[in-house]
Amino acid sequence: MFEKLEKLQLIWLAVILALGLVIAVKTGTGNMSKDKITVTGSAYKIVKSDSARLEFEINARKPNKQLAFNTVKSQLPVVMKYLEDKGITEIDVKASNGYNTYKYTPNGNMTNEIAYYNLSQQVVIKSDDVQKIKDISTDIQNLLDKGIDINVMNAQYFYSGLSDLKVKLLEDATTDAKDRATAMLKATHNKPGKIQSVNMGVFQITPVDSTNVSDMGINDTSTIDKKVTAVANVVFRIK
Repeated sequence: MFEKLEKLQLIWLAVILALGLVIAVKTGTGNMSKDKITVTGSAYKIVKSDSARLEFEINARKPNKQLAFNTVKSQLPVVMKYLEDKGITEIDVKASNGYNTYKYTPNGNMTNEIAYYNLSQQVVIKSDDVQKIKDISTDIQNLLDKGIDINVMNAQYFYSGLSDLKVKLLEDATTDAKDRATAMLKATHNKPGKIQSVNMGVFQITPVDSTNVSDMGINDTSTIDKKVTAVANVVFRIK
């Protein structure tokens, strides 16, 4: 009976040891799968815009549509001459837009009687000389002295090399992530190994002195000089 009990104990001991070995193997494999480090790297470059766009409107408010149209028609050649004198050759005159403004009764109710007609003539200019566009954006208001009602929108500035720059910045951001991982692992006498995965963040194109960021990315067109920033979240195997 004691022999049977001894054998039974040995069997249970073997089962327990086997289970322990399985658990140990699984635990070890799990740790290996987590033997990695995730680091965020970034890189940026300051660029200067190489093209610009400016939009403005010639406005007229007259008793009727015909008078408003004739007013803008007579003023448009003056504006065109101004732009040509400034060296602007790429000029796009859009279709005009207008609407009626109606009179109101003394108690504030709108009537069907037209007070005046509003007409806007949109003009868009472009140039590779960004400084020229910037100067015009403020100087064109002087046409008011000639009786021309000008409404100027903000100038927009663009950088044509953005696509190639993005590729280079993503490379630099990944390198920065590796440098950060190396510094973080130095105290543990480990090093970053092969890249397991890379998640590229959105680009932030901002004014040079801006610290703004957005989850959707920023694409600033209001400044000539821009800061283009790339971010990369990189997972390295630890070796």
